[in-house]
Amino acid sequence: MGAEVDHAVIVKTLRWSDEAATQLFASRLAAQPGLRHAFIELRGELGTGKTTLVRHLLRALGVTGRIKSPTYAVVEPYELVGMAIWHFDFYRFNDPSEAEDAGFREIFASPGLKLAEWPEKAAGHIPLADLIIALKLIDADARQVSVTAQTALGMGLLQACQPPPQEQA
Repeated sequence: MGAEVDHAVIVKTLRWSDEAATQLFASRLAAQPGLRHAFIELRGELGTGKTTLVRHLLRALGVTGRIKSPTYAVVEPYELVGMAIWHFDFYRFNDPSEAEDAGFREIFASPGLKLAEWPEKAAGHIPLADLIIALKLIDADARQVSVTAQTALGMGLLQACQPPPQEQA
């Protein structure tokens, strides 16, 4: 399950000095119309801020109420006017085929934004992500962030939400 990369992979490295920088990036990304149909993988060790980024992104998109981590439920759906969103967390998967067994193929084939934490635990059973956002701790507040565009949609999202030069590493 996945598409071939039909262009050069683009990678940008950023430095987020604090949570406000995470929120700013999420707001820029949320403003992009192409996001409505994107698949974004979020990578990083426990505590690097993957769920925090998702919360800021969902808030920027207009989600109200509690935004839960889907660690136990595996997926949390959100419905906005004209936009479906699914937030996956594959952390508890023991075998990648659990994604197939859970019936996620239909969700990934449908329109809407898909966000996946721990995507490597579902490898081979989820499509190629438009963007991969990999977070690494620098210290308690700061993160080094690598954003990789793997599709034309991902490239458009990445180019459209470029930060000012002082935010780049």
